[in-house]
Amino acid sequence: MRRGDWYKTKEMIEKGPNWILNELKTSGLRGRGGAGFPTGMKWGFLNKPSDGRPKFVVVNADEGEPGTCKDRQIIRHDPHKLVEGCLIAGRAMSAGTAIIYIRGEYYNEACTLQLAIAEAYKEGLIGKNACGSGFDFDIYLQRGAGAYICGEETALIESIEGKQGKPRLKPPFPADIGVFGCPTTVTNVETVAVSPTICRRGGPWFASFGRTRNSGTKLFSISGHVNTPCVVEEELSMPLREIVERHGGGVRGGWDNLLAIIPGGSSTPVVPRKQCEDAIFDFDGLLAVRSSLGTAAIIVMDKKTDIIRAIARLSAFYKHESCGQCTPCREGLHWVNNIMQRFVTGNAEPSEIDMIWEITKQIEGHTICALADGASWPVQGLIRHFRPELEQRMKDFKAKQVKKKIHV
Repeated sequence: MRRGDWYKTKEMIEKGPNWILNELKTSGLRGRGGAGFPTGMKWGFLNKPSDGRPKFVVVNADEGEPGTCKDRQIIRHDPHKLVEGCLIAGRAMSAGTAIIYIRGEYYNEACTLQLAIAEAYKEGLIGKNACGSGFDFDIYLQRGAGAYICGEETALIESIEGKQGKPRLKPPFPADIGVFGCPTTVTNVETVAVSPTICRRGGPWFASFGRTRNSGTKLFSISGHVNTPCVVEEELSMPLREIVERHGGGVRGGWDNLLAIIPGGSSTPVVPRKQCEDAIFDFDGLLAVRSSLGTAAIIVMDKKTDIIRAIARLSAFYKHESCGQCTPCREGLHWVNNIMQRFVTGNAEPSEIDMIWEITKQIEGHTICALADGASWPVQGLIRHFRPELEQRMKDFKAKQVKKKIHV
């Protein structure tokens, strides 16, 4: 409360769903979980007359994306921002219940969040007659079991219902048939946590940061070969180089020692140093360099990095985390992983580079959820920007084999 949380929350709730949704639309807030869908529009899907079924807000705190640790910081240090955000989101969608689905490995964070929820109940901020507004609102915490696929919204819903975490076909969309067959909106921790501040300060204030269509502030997770890895809140539309140098303390060994940056978590294509020079860090800016903002998890790699091995490690991760429901993903990622492991040693043919490109194109966009897309893009980025390195490694391997034969 000293930091401004729970200030005038009752007044914001009493202004009603349409006012809250209008402020979010004015702010230009886009989903902070990776997809970047306009939040005001998404939350508005649930703001419709009730058909007798209860409505649910499901908060995605699974955060299984390698390199991403922004939601953890909110839950660990500012849990009441999330709790208050759940209340605002619930009012915006006329939903009486929020379920926060938290990653199983976040044990301490789950304890902290549960304590914050208990404090809010005790103070009358949530529960019956939340904040004295006449609006009843409950929050439940659900711990996951550590599956990456449960970060996908429909797989998360399946997991909450006690089933295997496997994505559902859409339609029907969660806004019509979600958790327990009721209208549901699944939204990210950061998206929910920033909503009370937007309502408090006004949509135009939030929209004043960043460019059009890329407005607002964002939490950045900066890791890898930087001098000061951190999670920092900064405005969008800053140059990528400035973020790394100002907040990450610069690349280890200087900017000239930079090899590449993965800008939005492990599922986004790698950006080589040449393009990092002028890249603008927002949705449109990273799209221009054929990558994606994703979760804004900046992974910096210097010239000592074995880029082929790094991307192969990601291929192994996605192959392991595939739920196996869709054939292109189940079978394709197995082949991608096998070929990538051969690329690491160089024990492959140059023709296999085009082969793996074709495989990823057959996987991408042909599955129920976006896991297969996220598994394909890092490999495509590697081939797009580092094909000469792949070919050179194959040449080196063949040269070694010839030497061995001569020696024998």
